[in-house]
Amino acid sequence: MTTSKVYFTDMRTHGKTNLPKKLDHLVRKAGIEQIDMQNKFVAIKMHLGEPGNLSYLRPNYARVIVDIVRELGGKPFITDCNTLYVGGRKNALDHLDSAYANGFNPFQTGCHTIIADGLKGLDEVEVPVVGGEYVKNAKIGRALMDADIVISLTHFKGHEQAGFGGCMKNLGMGGGSRAGKMEQHAAGKPSVDVNKCIGCRQCSKICAHDAFSFDEIRTRTGANGKTHEIRVAHIDHGRCVGCGRCIAVCNQDAITPDYDQAVEVLNYKIAEYTKAVVDGRPSFHVSLAIDVSPNCDCHDENDTPIVGDIGMFASFDPVAIDQACIDAVLAQPALPDTELTEMRDKLAREGVELDEEHAHDHFYVTHPDTDWQSCISHAEKIGLGSHEYELVRV
Repeated sequence: MTTSKVYFTDMRTHGKTNLPKKLDHLVRKAGIEQIDMQNKFVAIKMHLGEPGNLSYLRPNYARVIVDIVRELGGKPFITDCNTLYVGGRKNALDHLDSAYANGFNPFQTGCHTIIADGLKGLDEVEVPVVGGEYVKNAKIGRALMDADIVISLTHFKGHEQAGFGGCMKNLGMGGGSRAGKMEQHAAGKPSVDVNKCIGCRQCSKICAHDAFSFDEIRTRTGANGKTHEIRVAHIDHGRCVGCGRCIAVCNQDAITPDYDQAVEVLNYKIAEYTKAVVDGRPSFHVSLAIDVSPNCDCHDENDTPIVGDIGMFASFDPVAIDQACIDAVLAQPALPDTELTEMRDKLAREGVELDEEHAHDHFYVTHPDTDWQSCISHAEKIGLGSHEYELVRV
């Protein structure tokens, strides 16, 4: 098994340096200048932050990468795909509003921000997954696939479903279109909340498989106090193919995915989607293990970090950089008054005895129903990278 190199620097600074300079030094030492970027489109894939959440990476870090790409002759753009859930990044217009509010504008970052899967999350490319066991053709945001080079810039953190949110989560889940996220997250069949449905039938108009029916009659009270009857939507899961297009067009947020995918399978699919994103073109990966919140940045809030700030990592290997970040987090003491310590106390009160491995696993203790190892092992199995790495301190 090949051992990959992961470069690391801590967050300490002094009068002669600062964090942007340290990041610049790190990625150059890690070899970013080896990539031929002359006149190439370079996608910088990152999470732009759900409104209300303040643990996303500051745009200052993105500016460092953008400036290096431009110096090397590349054409950088920052990108992300729309979300599957209801929130501030459900369509490209709201997504860009959120991005600008969080500082991701050309004046701050030095480049444009493009929402990779278009206005409603429908602009996608089906990409074959070489060696894929769970995904044969990944549905990736078109702008991300149109790029010649991919750089991931990731906020490393915990995650309530995947166990951890790192480079592969950023590229795999984050790079998926709305239908791609549906394929990874859920059994593939959305459902209608009939209490929110207003019977507008926009979902039926966009459905290519005639999966909607409007047989149930519900009574609604209008703003004028008068009642009226409407026919609410229902989805025939025998006809539905799980494309997620109805979720995009519903202005009432009445259609949502059923999040019932097994955690191991979710991680397998994240790994396979990541491989679809990086296969066949140069890629480079940067992860910052700071503000290590217990949950995803897709929440409209961020909880107290479970461990202290650790540092910055860079590598050509997406598996190795995730493993290095995991190891670094697990080596840290738990901070008091966090979800991690609360869950540890809760398990103790319930008489749950953890084995040696799980007792020191911050991700497992925080979210005992998750299995982060499955993502690493499957990614290695399909040839995405190696969990064996050499840590090079810069």
